[in-house]
Amino acid sequence: MGLLNDLKAKLGPLKGKVGDLAHQHEDKIGHGLEKAAQVVDAKTKGKYSSQIRTGTGKAREALGRLAEKDHKGGGTDSRTP
Repeated sequence: MGLLNDLKAKLGPLKGKVGDLAHQHEDKIGHGLEKAAQVVDAKTKGKYSSQIRTGTGKAREALGRLAEKDHKGGGTDSRTP
């Protein structure tokens, strides 16, 4: 468990930065998710369209939660105002 605790300690400060980036580029990331979903759907010839839509929707929701949490003050920001 020591390794996991060390990893959590090192990644903790990055969580706020990821949230900042997610908030700043939420539309671009969402557009990339849609493009990736379309490519995968085309490659599988629509066989997994339902699963792809579900996965894309869940990814967009997670992105939204990450961006919202940080934007509302849930993340850490080391910059001075």
